[in-house]
Amino acid sequence: MPLAERLRPHALDEVIGQQHLLGPGKPLRVAFESGEPHSMILWGPPGVGKTTLARLMADSFDAEFIALSAVLSGVKDIREAVERAQLVRATSGRRTILFVDEVHRFNKSQQDAFLPHVESGLFTFIGATTENPSFEVNSALLSRAAVYVLKSLSDEDLDALVDRACIEELDGLDFEPDAKQTLVASADGDGRKLLNNLEIVARAAAAKDTQTVDEALLATALAENLRRFDKGGDAFYDQISALHKSVRGSNPDASLYWFVRMLDGGADPRYLARRIIRMAVEDIGLADPRAVRLSLDAADIYERLGSPEGELALAEAVVYLACAAKSNAVYNAYNAARAFVAKDKSRPVPEHLRNAPTKLMKELGYGKLYRYAHDEPDAYAAGETYLPDGMREPGWYQPTPRGLEGKIGEKLAYLRELDREARKKGKA
Repeated sequence: MPLAERLRPHALDEVIGQQHLLGPGKPLRVAFESGEPHSMILWGPPGVGKTTLARLMADSFDAEFIALSAVLSGVKDIREAVERAQLVRATSGRRTILFVDEVHRFNKSQQDAFLPHVESGLFTFIGATTENPSFEVNSALLSRAAVYVLKSLSDEDLDALVDRACIEELDGLDFEPDAKQTLVASADGDGRKLLNNLEIVARAAAAKDTQTVDEALLATALAENLRRFDKGGDAFYDQISALHKSVRGSNPDASLYWFVRMLDGGADPRYLARRIIRMAVEDIGLADPRAVRLSLDAADIYERLGSPEGELALAEAVVYLACAAKSNAVYNAYNAARAFVAKDKSRPVPEHLRNAPTKLMKELGYGKLYRYAHDEPDAYAAGETYLPDGMREPGWYQPTPRGLEGKIGEKLAYLRELDREARKKGKA
């Protein structure tokens, strides 16, 4: 039996971590002590105790425990679980707790299959998911279950788990402080991963006939472990959000940290390159147009060099963007223009702005009275209008005073003043 299974808690007080849910007076502690189980969704990363809590719930209420994995199960398995719950109730009157691991992997119809039996009280439903249930669990099922958010185990939690395993199952195996810290870090908050790694290390120590694990033994026993990272899950989007916000917040060190965290976790550098370009456009904009060019160049360099050399160019772009002047003026103006056009009528192009390549078009007045800007003072036709007739100047683009955009703002203010003077003189 794997070490993780041998150390699975048999009582609530043996659970390590999740004290925000299991401490005195906390929600799950109260649920265990209530005497009446209720359906719930346990949402959290791998290896934090979701399955353990479901089993303890069944033990606490002396309920039949039925476990399904949405990865391996189908409609036939759901039907058999329902029949088993019906048999248990008919023969013994006992409750049934149906635990569905990775419930987000079931499609809508499969999730819907649980609803009538949850409503009838045939079983108490406990779903476990590593994905945000708001997006992955049907609203009908979600409305019938309480959602509890489990957290990654802290270093202190993992440290305590190592101590328990060494005392209870590994004959007093001992770690040098640095080696223990490295082992804890390798788990990245995942208790099951920690115990799996610990079991590998224990075998290596036994092979060397030693009870003390140092850094050298640890490095020999454990191959390089990538940190837990779900390329399509919440951890992925949380980390890209942290990177984007660190760049926007002009913190180069934090930006580098999240960039390297994502690379370390297996994120595709090409995806990161696309996001970096997006940051340059959305958050730097015309305050520093060089940011877009540098980001595009970094993406091109990565394509030419590949990993790991090309990732340095992406890191350079990240640092530049973090340090650059910031402006979302174009981003805001674009969104405002899109929103206006989406709800506005289709306004005709004013005649003086229309193209007039034929005699007929000229006779109809197309292009008449158009003023060619290059023939005007400062190459600007002061007082000219370029929006549809009857449409007021919306003022969508509002330059910030930062970086190059500060100069742009000064120029636009000067041109608007020329417009006002021209209109006063009746030239428009």
